[in-house]
Amino acid sequence: MAANRATLIALTALAPVSWGTTYAVTTEFLPPDRPLFTGLMRALPAGLVLLALVRVLPRGAWWWKATVLGALNIGAFFPLLFLSAYRLPGGMAAVVGSVGPLLVVGLSALLLGQRPTARNVITGVVAASGVSLVVLKAAGALDPLGVLAALASTASMSAGTVLTKRWGRPEGVGPLALTGWQLTAGGLLIAPVAVLAEGAPPTLDAPALGGYLYLALANTAIAYWLWFRGIGRLTATQVTFLGPLSPLTAAVVGWAALGETLTAPQLAGMALAFGATVAGQTGPPARTARAAGSSGGPGGTVTVPCPAPANAPSRQGSA
Repeated sequence: MAANRATLIALTALAPVSWGTTYAVTTEFLPPDRPLFTGLMRALPAGLVLLALVRVLPRGAWWWKATVLGALNIGAFFPLLFLSAYRLPGGMAAVVGSVGPLLVVGLSALLLGQRPTARNVITGVVAASGVSLVVLKAAGALDPLGVLAALASTASMSAGTVLTKRWGRPEGVGPLALTGWQLTAGGLLIAPVAVLAEGAPPTLDAPALGGYLYLALANTAIAYWLWFRGIGRLTATQVTFLGPLSPLTAAVVGWAALGETLTAPQLAGMALAFGATVAGQTGPPARTARAAGSSGGPGGTVTVPCPAPANAPSRQGSA
């Protein structure tokens, strides 16, 4: 049982680790200044591939539920996150995003009837502090619109994650299909915004095509499937505090592949954030999940990633 639990945690952790490579892939291979197009290329192709694999479409109320979840987790989340990244200095958007677990604790109390614990709150504060030390640079004046966009993106993903647990999945439908529904719905919502804001798609060379292929398949389709799978099988504390692995991975990749340096405060922040991640895995085992079709009612567990944009001007990790 312990070995299975550790394996599940490790597989779920691959999602934020993958999201932490987004910055390097974007800056090294993708066309600049096209964040919405990049978000579209990540979400819609990945969603369509998953739909082709599972060949399952929503039925009844799940048409609007999948649309709401896709809008919150993808369609609204990506544009808001991109906006905040371009208007805030350094890693400030990632710092704001790192309070996502604390928002989830509050939303869980309201929507799922889960009582917040002092341990979760303290661990969330420590994780956010560690992320701040890793990604926060010397900054000028903060842009109010950027701060609001960062808070809105974090709130959007937090609400989407709590609703994902509350609604569960329809009978006979696995996490792969649910992921495909959300990515497709979110991508379709991003498409008109991308066209209006950025115009026609850019010309893509071989490195850009390879970068988008990686983002769509490994970084999005597989990573989001692992993440939503983990939401259904692990406790809130366990999955929530895997989120800091994203900015930590981004910092390590920047040091190893892009020649960036790691300062003493950054190393201290990495130790704090990683310590919070480990501490978040020491809670009691998750209760056995109900059969497919579970509504994920008040007894369920929830989490939220610590994401960052697909085409941000600064390294911030994640989704």
